[in-house]
Amino acid sequence: MTFDCVIHGGQIATTEGVSTGDIGIKDGKIAALADKIEGGEHRIDAGGRIVMPGGIETHAHIAQESSSGVMTADDYLSGSISAAFGGNSSFIPFAAQQRGENVDDVLATYDARGSRSVIDYSYHLIISDPREEVLTDQLPRAFARGITSFKVFMTYDLMNIGDGGMLDILTVARKHGAITMVHAENNDMVKWMNRQLADRGLTAPRYHAISRPELAEQEAINRAVQLAKLADAALFVVHVSTEGGAEIIRREQFNGAKLFAETCPQYLSLTRNDLDRPGMEGAKYICSPPLRDTQTQEALWHHIRMGTFVGVHSDHAPYRADATGKFLNGSDVPYPKIANGMPGIGLRLPWLFSEGVVGGRITLEQFVALSSTNTAKVFGCTTKGRIAPGMDADIAIWDPEARYTVTLEDQHDNMDYTPLDGRELRGRPETVLTRGEVIVDKGELKATEGQGRFFGRAPVDLRARPGAPVKEFDPAQNFGTDLRG
Repeated sequence: MTFDCVIHGGQIATTEGVSTGDIGIKDGKIAALADKIEGGEHRIDAGGRIVMPGGIETHAHIAQESSSGVMTADDYLSGSISAAFGGNSSFIPFAAQQRGENVDDVLATYDARGSRSVIDYSYHLIISDPREEVLTDQLPRAFARGITSFKVFMTYDLMNIGDGGMLDILTVARKHGAITMVHAENNDMVKWMNRQLADRGLTAPRYHAISRPELAEQEAINRAVQLAKLADAALFVVHVSTEGGAEIIRREQFNGAKLFAETCPQYLSLTRNDLDRPGMEGAKYICSPPLRDTQTQEALWHHIRMGTFVGVHSDHAPYRADATGKFLNGSDVPYPKIANGMPGIGLRLPWLFSEGVVGGRITLEQFVALSSTNTAKVFGCTTKGRIAPGMDADIAIWDPEARYTVTLEDQHDNMDYTPLDGRELRGRPETVLTRGEVIVDKGELKATEGQGRFFGRAPVDLRARPGAPVKEFDPAQNFGTDLRG
């Protein structure tokens, strides 16, 4: 066989182990793995480097309006470029339905936006208006396109669909093999806390952390899990930020629930003290759920090691620290009027490698799982996330010895700050390929606008998740009636 490209001499890292070998690429696919492969129209010397699957970023807000009308700073061009420099070869941002919108129109809008991407892309569909035609007609059409994940919110008045709406979404998702993602915070608890703080004039950025207590996340995670168990549906809890929330997920997973979860670098690297920076600097660190404390960080690392989380994803929400983003409502406003979110798509994997692998918290094999392989399995990316014959040649080649200081310029995004500015890291992606094409090489962008392709995804794989029994759905106890259909 002749190969379009051969990557030779690298340490090939998978979830199973690390071995020295060569990779032969043909027509955008991995065609061969061997100790030594000769030839190749293009040869990449990976000696002294780690060769692993390209990252799959599955939590990013790209060219997306918030419910209050704030547009993210990154579109699919800048966002995908930043992702690529961070070792990602594909991503799955959100396509957000605002209330009253038709899902078909939403997807048409994001198809136009996504066409600028330099890496392959898909969508999670955010649902804020689960009316009848959405549930019975529009969502099944989205699923037929390979959009097999929906997201719902349990907080924010303009996004919260309530427990009944969530049950409706879970039921449709179960019928079609989709997975429902959830932002889990108790909306009324948060609103009550906001009133307590406002009545006392406590509205500086640092009080954002107080306004969204750990109990609000823990209660909502527990409620979301029970709703999913009732519907016998798969659930993915996004950006878990508390030890108690992680413990609920671990316990319910052990009991067989069809349950998956992630956490994010900001909950492992920053604390609520960052919101107390001088002036309005703390506004840069406002995100929801909020930053917690060092004790919580250690607990979350423990859950990462033990497998509670399938991934560590960025929740890239790029709002600039100016009137277009964070301060759309003014430069000196109460924290509830400051846009929620922080950038991080380009730093997700370099930071996780440095703090996780180099720092001795996780193994290289776990890093591969957390960055791509687990995500590919959960979200139905059937041709991505593994180095094996027949898979897309989505590959990242890492220099494990590189030492550098984080700068804004290195993020290649449209932001005016990076939360980890000045941090010292070790290990970074040097060369990134999407479907066999080099898109980043030694600090230079090689991709062209629109090079990425939309990819549809398969139903969620639940073979290892039997589900938790609900007595009322046992035909032996409910007079033989099949209530789930």
